[in-house]
Amino acid sequence: MFFKQFFDKKLAQTSYMVACQKTKEAIIIDPKRVIGEYEAVANAEGFNITQVTETHIHADFASGLRDAAKRFNATAYVSDEGDDNWKYENMPEDTVYLTDGDIINVGNVELKVIHTPGHTPESISFVLTDRGGGSDEPMGIFTGDFLFVGDIGRPDLLEEAANMEGTTEAGANAMFDSLKKMNDYPDFMQVWPGHGAGSACGKSLGAVPLSTLGYERKNNWVFEYEDKEAFIKELTSDQPEPPSYFAQMKKVNKEGLPEFKVKTVEVATPGTLPGQLFDLRSKEAFKKRFKKGAINIPYNDKFLQFAGWYVDYDRPMTVIADPEDSRTLQEDLASIGFDNLELIVPEDKADKYFDDSYENVTPEDFVENYKNNHILDVRSTSEYKEGNLDNAHHVHFGHLDDKEVPFSTDDTVYVHCQSGVRSAIAMSALKARGFDNVVNIEKGYGGIKEAMR
Repeated sequence: MFFKQFFDKKLAQTSYMVACQKTKEAIIIDPKRVIGEYEAVANAEGFNITQVTETHIHADFASGLRDAAKRFNATAYVSDEGDDNWKYENMPEDTVYLTDGDIINVGNVELKVIHTPGHTPESISFVLTDRGGGSDEPMGIFTGDFLFVGDIGRPDLLEEAANMEGTTEAGANAMFDSLKKMNDYPDFMQVWPGHGAGSACGKSLGAVPLSTLGYERKNNWVFEYEDKEAFIKELTSDQPEPPSYFAQMKKVNKEGLPEFKVKTVEVATPGTLPGQLFDLRSKEAFKKRFKKGAINIPYNDKFLQFAGWYVDYDRPMTVIADPEDSRTLQEDLASIGFDNLELIVPEDKADKYFDDSYENVTPEDFVENYKNNHILDVRSTSEYKEGNLDNAHHVHFGHLDDKEVPFSTDDTVYVHCQSGVRSAIAMSALKARGFDNVVNIEKGYGGIKEAMR
């Protein structure tokens, strides 16, 4: 048997390839939308990708299931569990719809379907047994967003991201029952999750790429609870705010997206910049000079996690960036379902558009008179609850474009997050809303608390 894990650190998402080395058949589990990496591995190993599947309708990235089925002429396998709200649409004619207990055979490798609802009603997991290796014992389980290393999938996304009222409680109930199904499996069985640290699909995901069921039973908080009500209370409290783009992902992953293809994006400096404007330079460069209205999301490994809060799927996009990044940028945006990058303005030619700037203040200077200042805390709700400045108002940095900011646009407002990264993004969003007198506090709440000592 062949096994390979693909971790996309920009999405904190994991997909897998399993193959039978005797028959050369391979299956991809939870493929992302940019599928060239799977093709390269299959070609290098001499495998034919004959099947593709996924554990559920994803909320945090654009699925590559349909694209992979088309490119590799592979059979798609999807869940048929859950109610009508969570049935796949626009699937290939030969799609196989799975329910609890079904088997997918990949040559001599067996994947048994276990219905594990809670994160979503249709969620399934796959228990792998290497029959070709002579074993009747399960080797591991692909858990998707059901069970993570150190955590479990959140049950509130349908309510928080898709506005399906009342689904959080039902999901948490189902999650408790799904966990009990793991009692049927041995401690040595490996756990292969769909996400790692950095994902918003849980609240305390570990950075370790895999685990065992026995280790999780001893160390994962979710196995500590025998009382369902206590479990539900803990599971549904202090979950991170789901990024705005999650609602779009639920929709397009259910209905399908056009096949993704890299295109030639115009590189120019026209008189008018079309659509929504993102400036991908560093926060240090942006603060000195920028185009008012631009959202500053530096192009690094955190780009997608932050950009997903601000992307408008109904408008084309202009970016101020390095034109050499065109291909990877298109691929990154495609991975959250956005295919309308229209214009790249080269960083070194963008100065003619710049008409604004902002200032930073050190934590030491800020604390000298902070009690008389207007303060905006843009951290998550859970961070704010753990500790905050008494006179700070809280608005999550990702909601500065759609929630009320409790200050006048004429006020001088001091802005902070935890370390200074998200507050820099917030500065650009506030400037775009007409708050001209905003000041960014360097090093964030951590720096402020240190300066107060």
